[in-house]
Amino acid sequence: MTATSHTPGAAANDSHSGQIQYVTVFIGGQLFGLPIHKVHDVFVPESMTRVPLSAPEVAGVLNLRGRIVTAINMRRRLGLPQREGNHGIMAVGIEYRGESYGLIIDEVGEVLNLDAAGREANPANLDGRWAEISGGVHRLSGQLMVILDVERVLGRMQGDMAA
Repeated sequence: MTATSHTPGAAANDSHSGQIQYVTVFIGGQLFGLPIHKVHDVFVPESMTRVPLSAPEVAGVLNLRGRIVTAINMRRRLGLPQREGNHGIMAVGIEYRGESYGLIIDEVGEVLNLDAAGREANPANLDGRWAEISGGVHRLSGQLMVILDVERVLGRMQGDMAA
């Protein structure tokens, strides 16, 4: 029950005022961004142990450097079809309410420095599955980056696990 990992290569706080750093990830072809200060690790999930009677999006638990991490399948969380095979999957490690989570995504992108003023509210036509977990969007050249809101991604689920 182990995982291989490395930490993002950028500092948590940017010295340029009004800038926010995002770790970008892709899920089902859509670009998402996580504020870098929320990201602890980027790792390849290995040897997950299934948790009986857990929420459908819980892929299992794994050991990451001595910490028990709950792995969340973001495709399942978003109601997207599952990937063919497990080749190349990655996870982004975050902490939420004192617990460690690994968000299983399709691909890790790059770290982007974006102007905080460029953050917009969710557009009215944003897919409802994405809007449910989004803290806003950034319009980039040719694509829309949906900002993952950790509270929205895990808050409802953590309540479900406590029930």
